[in-house]
Amino acid sequence: MTPAAESSPSIPEAGRPAVFAARSLTFRYPGAEAPALRDVDLSVEEGMVCGVIGPNGSGKSTLLKVLLGALDPDGGRTLYRGVPPRAWGERELARKVGVVPQLEEAPFPLTVRDLVAMGRYPHLGPWRFEGPHDREAVERALRRCAVTDFGGRLLDTLSGGERQRVRIARALAQEPESLALDEPTASLDVRHEMAIFRLLRELARDEGMTVVVVTHNLNLAARFADRILLLDRGRAAAEGPPAEVLTQSRVEEVYGWPVSILPHPGPGPDEGAPQVFPLAGPPDGEEWPTGPHLSGPEEDR
Repeated sequence: MTPAAESSPSIPEAGRPAVFAARSLTFRYPGAEAPALRDVDLSVEEGMVCGVIGPNGSGKSTLLKVLLGALDPDGGRTLYRGVPPRAWGERELARKVGVVPQLEEAPFPLTVRDLVAMGRYPHLGPWRFEGPHDREAVERALRRCAVTDFGGRLLDTLSGGERQRVRIARALAQEPESLALDEPTASLDVRHEMAIFRLLRELARDEGMTVVVVTHNLNLAARFADRILLLDRGRAAAEGPPAEVLTQSRVEEVYGWPVSILPHPGPGPDEGAPQVFPLAGPPDGEEWPTGPHLSGPEEDR
């Protein structure tokens, strides 16, 4: 049963209810001097790819956890299809949203197919066995992420990038209506980075799937996302289409490093997307100020 929806924020341009929505979202970890998130607003429309970017420690992973109900906000609210995420119930939300976390370790030896098949658990529960539809969902997910050949191998025999593709396949095996991914292309080579972002774009375009993806890859976010949220020390520095968010002055201010931004040469649908190129440093004789987030190592929350 679907919980009763609250009055749901909507995307101004489209006038339709948001799938993921946050309003004035604030969150502070216990004992932390400053909030990890401060007054963040976000609306992600159905069928949209939203990229969440920002320096280490800017609040990207924290935002994803709050959007999914894994953390309770200290202020503001977050909704999934107009309903607080925890009101859906864990199993029902898992049917709707496939999640790919940043870090994960298998607690016991598993084959690749076994892990991907776990994506069917929200539909089966503890007592039902896989049926033909479940097996087809698993095989389709393995094919989409190019890990079919690994099906019988143990996870701990795979490279980090291969394991990441398997985790994405597990999320797709859920047959969700939305995906939430935290650094899904970490450890992947160029080919598989491109393949995963192309897959996310195709899922949104062809199947109407809603995607929120946290990434450090500004250029892939600019090429494949409809909108980008740029976080800086817990605040939204900018939100909108990639060309409006990724300006030279804003990127230099947030990341504390000189850059050049040029349009993607194409050919293809991403032709003209802004591409960020870090420079070797400021001109001779000039000092480049570094932001406070660069003063020392910080957990990427």
